[in-house]
Amino acid sequence: MTTDQTSADVWLVVGLGNPGEKYAGHRHNVGYLVADELARRLGSPFKSHKTGRAEVAEGRLGAPGQPGPRVVLARPRSFMNEVGGPVKALATFYKVPPERIVAIHDELDIAFGTLRTKLGGGDNGHNGLRSLRSSLGTGDFYRVRAGIGRPPGRQDVSDFVLSNYSGVERKELPFQVDTAADAVESLITEGLERAQQRYNS
Repeated sequence: MTTDQTSADVWLVVGLGNPGEKYAGHRHNVGYLVADELARRLGSPFKSHKTGRAEVAEGRLGAPGQPGPRVVLARPRSFMNEVGGPVKALATFYKVPPERIVAIHDELDIAFGTLRTKLGGGDNGHNGLRSLRSSLGTGDFYRVRAGIGRPPGRQDVSDFVLSNYSGVERKELPFQVDTAADAVESLITEGLERAQQRYNS
């Protein structure tokens, strides 16, 4: 893909998370997991992007022989509270406006195993969303929100999101990741309303 692609051609799908093996299994990194699944479906491995602050995988959604929209999947290399800079750089490079950006992220206020898709909104205390809003100058981008639920008892929220899924959750996690990837595809190919009807459980 080259920089002369028009914004009407390209969607930028960003999996939010923290880089490095230390964080790989954390609840906060479910966006990375969904991006990995989408890259697998595209048959396109992640590679370093020339902007230097993200890994990207590029391809088209759709069945073989029936290529759909062009997609750039991104995993920022910065930590969650600084993802806005790399995403803004990619959006500028590919000429993608905010309304064609999809952020995949964990959501405390949704039960584990469930999803929500939406356009716009606040950050609800999520550092990645706050950074995106600041760098993009707007919150009017799409979100695919993978529920992780609130921590039990009096456990600190930060400790909870920066910890591994429970054993029971790990058994169900592949299903949530797969469904979230389906929701991203539906959002891009069929529109928000249809995606919400199908996946906003």
